[in-house]
Amino acid sequence: MRSPIAGTLYRHGDVLLRQIDRLPNNVRKRESVTLAEGEVTGHQHRIQQAQAVQLWEQGENLFLEVKAFSATLVHEEHHAIELPQGLYRVWKQREYRPGHYVEVSD
Repeated sequence: MRSPIAGTLYRHGDVLLRQIDRLPNNVRKRESVTLAEGEVTGHQHRIQQAQAVQLWEQGENLFLEVKAFSATLVHEEHHAIELPQGLYRVWKQREYRPGHYVEVSD
């Protein structure tokens, strides 16, 4: 398997991941494997192999480091996807409502 190119995008329901070259300065470790929680269903976008990854945060920004050869992103309502080893920026989808943006809930 080839290493993904920086900028490669992965979509998993309402979560978007983008391959990045390096983590920004001043990130803090986050003790979780959950990328996003569903407020409506209670389902989570999470990494199946907790030992294979590290989540990082910088303010409201979230980053994922896949330390193993790959890691599986799972959610009860979506097909699982394999993420290759590397660094990713993580966004939860938002939608525009007049005057502001809101996060999409699944």
